[in-house]
Amino acid sequence: METIRITGVPEHFNFPWQQLVKKQPFLEDEVELVWENEPRGSGAMNSAIRTGATDLAIVLTESFLKDKVEGNPGKIIGYHVKSPLVWGIHVPGACEVQSLNDLKNAPFLVSRMGSGSHLMAYLLAKRESWDPNSLDFDIISNLDGAINSFKDNKAKAFLWEKYTTKPLVDSGIFRRVGEIPTPWPCFVIVASGQMLKENKELLHKIQKEIYRINKTLMEDKQSFVLPISENYKLDKKDVQEWIAQTSWAIDEEVPDLDINTTLDALLNLGLINKRLAPEEIIEKL
Repeated sequence: METIRITGVPEHFNFPWQQLVKKQPFLEDEVELVWENEPRGSGAMNSAIRTGATDLAIVLTESFLKDKVEGNPGKIIGYHVKSPLVWGIHVPGACEVQSLNDLKNAPFLVSRMGSGSHLMAYLLAKRESWDPNSLDFDIISNLDGAINSFKDNKAKAFLWEKYTTKPLVDSGIFRRVGEIPTPWPCFVIVASGQMLKENKELLHKIQKEIYRINKTLMEDKQSFVLPISENYKLDKKDVQEWIAQTSWAIDEEVPDLDINTTLDALLNLGLINKRLAPEEIIEKL
């Protein structure tokens, strides 16, 4: 039995992948799909793609593109989510911060360097006309690390997907002082170099299956609200609000314009020092 490892964050965006793995559509071909949660986010998944520790990963677009420019052998085979990711800008619930401007000189908590939480802090600095070179970062690994760091109630910021953190905001552990959406589609499906070399036909079959599930979701979003709410312990009203504004990919199209727009932003922020052609980044199956 061949095992295909698929890695993603344990968040509601990846519910379709949970459905795919539960279905196990390739057992007759002696192929088992295994889902692996990665709470540390996209930086850790980029590393797993590099080392071959996973075969497929659902990675934030900007994080993978930065890592691809820096030598990641993996390639994008399509989008998973085409709508932007809305990042909540969070501070400790009882800290004195009242506005975004109070965070100008505060440290930003990031899961790891090169992660989405790291890169989006630069986009926030640009939007707020702060000096991006003045940003200070504390690495906290994952959401639990941010919760622990916030216990001292000192002025600091943490960027994370707003609905994932909503229960923490509701309980008063976090306080949201703003939001920042990505200016591009948020999640790409990345295949490892080895998977592309040895299992391209299987990759195509997996891609077709996930897009079939995504299409079902897009055609009847409301039927997914309750299972997502229960599976990820999110308030049903929050899931309804989130799912209404979320668009899952139903085909493999990744426009060159999207890639170039993201690369331009990373270049302008000084986060990469060169650009790649889209055909060096995208693998058409």
